[in-house]
Amino acid sequence: MLSNYSIKNWVQEDRPREKLIGKGIHSLTNAELFAILLGSGHKEKSAVELGAEILHSVSNDLELFARLSLEDLCKFKGVGEAKAISLLACFELGRRRKIVNQNIPRYVKSSEDAYSIIAPLLGDLNVEEFHVIYLNNGNKVLKTVRIAQGGITATVVDARLIFKIAFEIYATAIILVHNHPSGQLTPSRADKDLTTRIAEFGKMIEINILDHLIVTSNNYFSFADQNML
Repeated sequence: MLSNYSIKNWVQEDRPREKLIGKGIHSLTNAELFAILLGSGHKEKSAVELGAEILHSVSNDLELFARLSLEDLCKFKGVGEAKAISLLACFELGRRRKIVNQNIPRYVKSSEDAYSIIAPLLGDLNVEEFHVIYLNNGNKVLKTVRIAQGGITATVVDARLIFKIAFEIYATAIILVHNHPSGQLTPSRADKDLTTRIAEFGKMIEINILDHLIVTSNNYFSFADQNML
């Protein structure tokens, strides 16, 4: 049994770093990859066991892990600020790689196009954010802007800022987007009221509200697709 022993005391082929060198990075388990990033465990658990403990806390779901904060990670025994930062930095690099390599459309022709633009930015967040995709007459994406950031369940949105930016960049249409960290896709009464209010004002100043997306880690809800605009 390897429990309670330092990785330095393991046979060489069982050590994560040596295993990576000898067999390749794809041979490592998620817990072993975490162990390399952690560098060490504590007197009661090896780095691999500590990595397994962290993964177990999110049901071995890396999408859920990506939502953990610095404070969440520091709650684990043996994980100080430096180790937590290393884990977060690694996952942030992975997220940015995902954005760079994704074939993000330059034009929005459907809710799916809008979702593909915004999902890498909002899908993994553990707090609500409200973004707007700004478009020209031909539905070409001009800019994507974060308008507001809130808590776990709500965000305060200033509609004046949304339209101020639209005027500045000569946008003629916009798509509203916000995430639900809870994973719940059903729009709330507040979501519906905000959409109606912004859409009505947009008509007055001839800026079309094409859609409002609610985004989770792996899915989305479209007001336009549901004929709610």
